[in-house]
Amino acid sequence: MKWRLQEGRGEAVYQIGVEDNGILAGLSEEDLRTSLNTLHELAEKVGADITVLREREVDFDSDVPRKIAEVLIRKVPDDQQFLDLRVAVIGNVDSGKSTLLGVLTQGELDNGRGRARLNLFRHLHEIQTGRTSSISFEILGFNSKGEVVNYSESRTAEEICESASKMITFIDLAGHHKYLKTTIFGLTSYCPDFAMLVVSANTGIAGTTREHLGIAMALKVPIFIVISKVDLCMRATVQRTVRQLERILKQPGCNKVPDGCEQHGRCRHSSTAVRTITQHHTHLHSVHNSKEQEELMQQLTEFQVDEIYTVPEVGTVVGGTLSSGICREGDDLVVGPTDLGQFHKLTIESIQRNRSACRVLRAGQAATLALGNFERSLLRKGMVMVSPEMDPTICWMFEAEIVLLFHSKTFHKGFQVTVHIGNVRQTATVEAVCGKEELRTGGKGSCRVQVPQAPRIPEGGS
Repeated sequence: MKWRLQEGRGEAVYQIGVEDNGILAGLSEEDLRTSLNTLHELAEKVGADITVLREREVDFDSDVPRKIAEVLIRKVPDDQQFLDLRVAVIGNVDSGKSTLLGVLTQGELDNGRGRARLNLFRHLHEIQTGRTSSISFEILGFNSKGEVVNYSESRTAEEICESASKMITFIDLAGHHKYLKTTIFGLTSYCPDFAMLVVSANTGIAGTTREHLGIAMALKVPIFIVISKVDLCMRATVQRTVRQLERILKQPGCNKVPDGCEQHGRCRHSSTAVRTITQHHTHLHSVHNSKEQEELMQQLTEFQVDEIYTVPEVGTVVGGTLSSGICREGDDLVVGPTDLGQFHKLTIESIQRNRSACRVLRAGQAATLALGNFERSLLRKGMVMVSPEMDPTICWMFEAEIVLLFHSKTFHKGFQVTVHIGNVRQTATVEAVCGKEELRTGGKGSCRVQVPQAPRIPEGGS
């Protein structure tokens, strides 16, 4: 159990009554209770909490009723305050993304006029139009027993962090086609662990739904789908939307096998639904994520700068994600590159995650770093803070393989584009299309791109 908890970053899901080959054999009521008691004793010895997610009867060749059970075991590591997971919320405009997040994080239903989504909006025009145009964040916590911790029980984010053993950070992205670049920046910059595609039951696959799905798949972000506004439609309309989703997921471009998630017939309570889906996907991908994180932690420190602030009595503060390595208070790093390709020295004075103090930051975690009296004018979004030992390389030109999804004309030399590489977003010029004079819609090829400012050299596969 210790090994499984370590591999799952503090979480493990046991399925009792399932044979090694996947057959749902089940156990009798007495054997199931004995197995659960044994699991309880093991969990107590390692200091973990155990929660029975679900039980159900199975059809098996036996006169005695047989059951299977799915059990969650969770233990927060000693050197960690809580488990962290980032979920990007994507989907077409007016599909109910912000309202869904508002209900989940506030613990109160919407009044039918958009009250639940008000806390997620950052600008006046978003409140007036009801449409998200920027990137906003909301948190949802779970305690060690799997119970929801949100603003209905806690007044501040600090209280949620203190009482939660697992934290989900929702990244609310724009759905309107006009803000597609902002959505792409959110998916590439904030490194989400999963993407939640919200589809309205009454409109189905419309607008930017296909584009958001394609972008998330191109970035290899695991996806799960939530169908909203089910109460506005007849059952036949909901089933039609589900069939549309199954059809598009099975197409050659996606090659996905849809896996429906149901609990007690339907996921009616939204908090229970998201908890069930999140635990299910975390279990499927936990081993891969844990091993990848361990490998990244062995590398030199690299922190990508996404936001820059000036805080009274604190000084310059930067927000972003630690791409690799481990960052501690008092570490000396270099930040850059500037327009001239230079890097400046700085010192990390303090670290905060979800507004709570933190002494150590590990690869894959998002945080804000206080830099003291470091001059803010020397910083800009898209810079990186790296270990001086890394000896970072910069470039003004690089080669990239591209697929032209759609364009009304041709892609050729001299074409002006916007480049998204991680948290770097800037204009660039196509210097040459290798082996061809031009590309049309659906075409593939490689090209040489020149940028006016000096980014770090892109890694292969970026």
